[in-house]
Amino acid sequence: MTSVTAARLASILGAWKSTAPAYTALADRIRLVVADGRVAHGARLPAERDLAAALQVSRTTVAAAYARLRELGTIESRQGSGSYVSPGSRPAASSSAVAVAFDLTKAAMPAASAVGECFRIAAGNIGPELSGSGYEIVGHPALRLAIAEHYRRRGVPTDAEQIVVTSGAQHAIALLTRLLASPGDRALIEQPTYPHAIDALLAVRARPVPLPVTPDWGWDLVEAESALRNATPVLGYVMPDFQNPTGASLSDEDRAKLARAADRHGTVLIADETTMWLDLGRGPRQALAAASPSVVTVGSLGKLAWGGLRVGWIRASRSLVTRLVQSRTSMDLGTPVFEQLVAVELLHREEQLVAERRAQLARGLEALRTSVAENFPSWQLPDCDGGLALWVNCAPWSSSELVLAAQEEGLALTAGPRFGLHGAFESRLRLPFTDAPVTVTAAVQALRRAADRRASGTVKEPLVAV
Repeated sequence: MTSVTAARLASILGAWKSTAPAYTALADRIRLVVADGRVAHGARLPAERDLAAALQVSRTTVAAAYARLRELGTIESRQGSGSYVSPGSRPAASSSAVAVAFDLTKAAMPAASAVGECFRIAAGNIGPELSGSGYEIVGHPALRLAIAEHYRRRGVPTDAEQIVVTSGAQHAIALLTRLLASPGDRALIEQPTYPHAIDALLAVRARPVPLPVTPDWGWDLVEAESALRNATPVLGYVMPDFQNPTGASLSDEDRAKLARAADRHGTVLIADETTMWLDLGRGPRQALAAASPSVVTVGSLGKLAWGGLRVGWIRASRSLVTRLVQSRTSMDLGTPVFEQLVAVELLHREEQLVAERRAQLARGLEALRTSVAENFPSWQLPDCDGGLALWVNCAPWSSSELVLAAQEEGLALTAGPRFGLHGAFESRLRLPFTDAPVTVTAAVQALRRAADRRASGTVKEPLVAV
């Protein structure tokens, strides 16, 4: 059973106060951070007195907020042992009595057209595999070769011995952070960034060091150099291509600068390339691994082919691969063989998949821009040359308030603070354009209705537990 300290919860909650009564605003924010996974189901919450001190509010305010959360079914209190997040608390996508019509919490597309065919081919190829044990701790040889060839085509000399196949990119990140970081170690991470990368660092009790990234200016490399020099992080996590959630991309020159800086200060740089293929007009860039042999790369077919295909990989030095395999055996014994055979077929169709996804995303982006302009004319949308979503400044709205109000319209979204540290980005909202244009348009219209409802003060209470 995990416990959340008062200081940690205060940091997660960020700037939670609103025009609503303080206890209502606090309860709503706790509901939100439970719904989007920042506080785990079953976690023990801090005592009322401790949280009141951390938030600099009265204990009465915290007591009233906890009482409200108990009424809603979000938490339960046990005499003598404190308050806990209810194990049955529902996530944001199902937290309202209104059915979820539009789920924009996942920036991902349905399966590409080639996926079904590749499953059928893999089924025909599975026969010879059945005579073996099925345990491929490093990965199936055919897939490791296919991944190595992918890097060679991009100008990064790679052989199969440098590849570890994983059960998706998130699994890869977890394996790396578990191996490279110990409790108390500092780790450089983009601010904002992929939420589960933050989760992976916190799981090993590393101390995140933020590296600012914006849609307009990209990475603050001056700040990066300062953080690497002063904090000496053991690892750094970056998404150099169409970063999640900003959509920014590092230039070839900045890739080299960042890689050299990490090398100088002994920081292992992890480059997450899961969105690398999703170029809508930027043009090709050099892989970050080409800038330094010490860069470790994470890849996946989740965004290119299908999220239901849980296959990813790590490209690293042979010595690091050996350490990863030794560490991995205590967690799992490899990625399923059948899915790896499917991945081999998909990588053989890389160009076809890229063309299809670019066309789909271009249509979704156009629909999102048009619909936002019609429904939120004051919002200034950032330029976008690839990726899966726009990182929108939704001020003067609070993204957390919009997310809660949107549930009543059947729209599930993720609030800005989920992508950052210390409760940052309350005025930011990630809006994916991965669905069909008609769905994207309808989702933005639902968001407009939610904003109007919030502005008029007619937001209803949820009818089921959150």
